[in-house]
Amino acid sequence: MAREIVTLECTEARKIGKPPSRYMTTRNKKLQTERVEKKKFNPHLRRHTVHREIK
Repeated sequence: MAREIVTLECTEARKIGKPPSRYMTTRNKKLQTERVEKKKFNPHLRRHTVHREIK
């Protein structure tokens, strides 16, 4: 199976001291070898922020 479920976590929330928002998504392991990075909405900060893949 080529698709893998990954967790995305906000990069800005912890610096401010707020709880980080997390999202689940999938990626193709064969085509996308580096970590996923997407802009998603953080409800605690009430704006869109960069979310990166975590282990």
